Amino acid sequence: MTPATRQEVLGLYRKILQIAKNWQSASGQIEETMKEKEYIRNEARTLFRKNKNVTDAKLIKQCIEECEARIEIGLHYNIPYPRPIHLPPMGLAHKQGRTLRHQEKLRKISKPIYLKSHDEVS
Repeated sequence: MTPATRQEVLGLYRKILQIAKNWQSASGQIEETMKEKEYIRNEARTLFRKNKNVTDAKLIKQCIEECEARIEIGLHYNIPYPRPIHLPPMGLAHKQGRTLRHQEKLRKISKPIYLKSHDEVS
């Protein structure tokens, strides 16, 4: 990791912690605000620790883009949790075979950048 990339990653981490410190829930309830602040800190801590040994520049850039997207979406919608994606149900595919593999591939490709690491952690 280059020093510039390291500074960018550390800056994002500091930005997330600052957001968590100043976070106010949409409902305005103290209990919910505290719960959401704790979620933001824990999610950031988990994902940054999980990716601390990543050395591939392309993968680092992808993680940075995901982090920035989640920050912007969270601030815009005032929801710290990842927004769900709406994909068609897999009820049409058979339990095995080429159709199921094709649908699974399409689901993986269509996953937005801000949810790439969410399923791995949750």
